[in-house]
Amino acid sequence: MNAEDIKLRLKEEIQSQMSFDREMTDDDVWELIDNTIVGNGKKYGLSLKAKKQYAKELFYSIRRLDILQELTDDPKVTEIMINGYDHIFIERAGHLYLWDKRFESKEKLEDVIQQIVAKCNRTVNEASPIVDARLENGSRVNIVLPPVALNGPIVTIRRFPEKPFLMDDLIRFGAINEEVVCFLKKLVVAGYNIFISGGTGSGKTTFLNALSDFIPKDERIITIEDSAELQIVGVDNLVRLETRNANVEGCSEITIRDLIKSSLRMRPDRIIVGEVRGAEAIDMVQALNTGHDGSLSTGHANSAVDMLARLETMILMGMDLPIPAIRGQLASGIDIIVHLGRLRDKSRKVLEIAEVIDYEDGEIKLQSLYRFIEKEEDREGKIIGRLERENPLIHTEKLRAAGIREC
Repeated sequence: MNAEDIKLRLKEEIQSQMSFDREMTDDDVWELIDNTIVGNGKKYGLSLKAKKQYAKELFYSIRRLDILQELTDDPKVTEIMINGYDHIFIERAGHLYLWDKRFESKEKLEDVIQQIVAKCNRTVNEASPIVDARLENGSRVNIVLPPVALNGPIVTIRRFPEKPFLMDDLIRFGAINEEVVCFLKKLVVAGYNIFISGGTGSGKTTFLNALSDFIPKDERIITIEDSAELQIVGVDNLVRLETRNANVEGCSEITIRDLIKSSLRMRPDRIIVGEVRGAEAIDMVQALNTGHDGSLSTGHANSAVDMLARLETMILMGMDLPIPAIRGQLASGIDIIVHLGRLRDKSRKVLEIAEVIDYEDGEIKLQSLYRFIEKEEDREGKIIGRLERENPLIHTEKLRAAGIREC
């Protein structure tokens, strides 16, 4: 009898003994698992090491995320990609690997999926096969079910560190240098509206979280996200809002647009939108233009210029406005764009910091303040470079109003 068959029989015996008359605690389940394994140790010829391994795997299967629990507990794993129940890929140190474990069945994977979405009050099924959710540790989860997913349930989990990275950590990782951090800190304190752009996996949420640590702790901050991921600490007057999908129980959908509009009536000093993806861009830009200085957000783009073009497109998804009016709103609402990228050595770095100058002659004028200049590549393939100053900041009015020395 192989290991999987032994584990299956042990699990069936444990479940047959579980009490459904009362709520069993984790300690109760551990005790039941231990007693069952000890009682069957001789029958299956289990060593002490095997008993400990079976106990852990059975507990994860009954009370946690089954085989995924091992990965979600591993701080070195940054991404988990499940392509059906029998193909699991993981990302460690920027590299992808096929994991050597699999779910025992498609049904078991579906049970884990329902467990994940139920804990954050979401619904996913054939009628609504796509959902964003999160784990208890804050990890972001995207789920796509058949018939949309042709090769079985697809689950993608983006893990975030339990302790949020601060700018000192990003300096240590080489993502940014002290001079630029000092510059950005002054801009955040002075209330510049900053937009963070970058591709998938470039570190936008991590950078947004680190940047938000510079916000004065006595301000009222409202965060708005599809799935709550930001880990802002040290702010007492913090309001966290999260979208909600419509469900069969009659609960109506609550979108980012709804939350932004509502937040304007909640007396915010600053509004932080985790990511702008669609029509909510018009509401975000209007918020930036109605006195909510110091607001922050992120978006997917290949460059600072491309971010503005994408925001134009997103605004048109929400409202039919003339292009000059849209560009005028963007130019007056956004002060700074910080663009992040993932280089060929898998490192994540700030590649450019650009200032939005003005709207002139039908175009939004940008100037680069800092740009990452690649110097060389060492023997191990690591890229050596530095963010170098290209131009001085033109719009210094907010710095002067805040009593901060010009950068």
